[in-house]
Amino acid sequence: MAQIRTVQELDLDAPFLVEGLPGVGLVGQIIVDHLDETLGMSYHASVDCDGLPQVAVFEENVHGVRPPVRIHADEDENLAVLKSDIPVSPRAENFPECVVGWMEENDVTPLFVSGLPQQPDDVPSLFGVSTGDGESMLEGIEPPENGGVVSGPTGALLKEASDRDIDAVGLIVESDPQFPDPAAARVVVEKGITPITGIEVDTSELVEKSEEIMEKKEQLAKRLQASEEESSTATTTGMYH
Repeated sequence: MAQIRTVQELDLDAPFLVEGLPGVGLVGQIIVDHLDETLGMSYHASVDCDGLPQVAVFEENVHGVRPPVRIHADEDENLAVLKSDIPVSPRAENFPECVVGWMEENDVTPLFVSGLPQQPDDVPSLFGVSTGDGESMLEGIEPPENGGVVSGPTGALLKEASDRDIDAVGLIVESDPQFPDPAAARVVVEKGITPITGIEVDTSELVEKSEEIMEKKEQLAKRLQASEEESSTATTTGMYH
């Protein structure tokens, strides 16, 4: 049975949620891990949707195990994140309906994150798309320069948000197509998440610890390259196949 089960009750009032499913450059995952650690978020809910791998996740120096897909949240900032320690197939049965339905029921405003596989010459460019009345949140963020597709699990969630006409934004950033990209993650936080949510987060560690982050995430990045379907990706029309 597809459900999101509350593990710890938190006082959240129409919160923002940052989605961090694994994708190109692991940008979303790097962001939500950083937010989780920096804000000291609490484990709020487990995501148990049909089609998700039935595995248990363990962490260093911790006895207990957790499900691989979870929602963590911070009451003070009224912010939640969707975390996943594994690749998620967009074909996971009822996954988009399960997650976006929970968002709709709890008046959550989601910020979806996708990497655009492209090596920028300088600072990665950030673009924004929207559903419902989400465009009002994208002031100062340019729309994509070319038409394209958001695929993978993030694309499935974005489509479901559009089908339900809920207010949501998609943040698309130029990202390294092969390796974890902390620099792209920093751009999304500073130019996307902070202006939209008003939440200030120190991003210096994303640069200072970039090599450490890349080493920890490299194995997952390689696995995603082998399975494009499970990788959240934004591609321009000319690149899509």
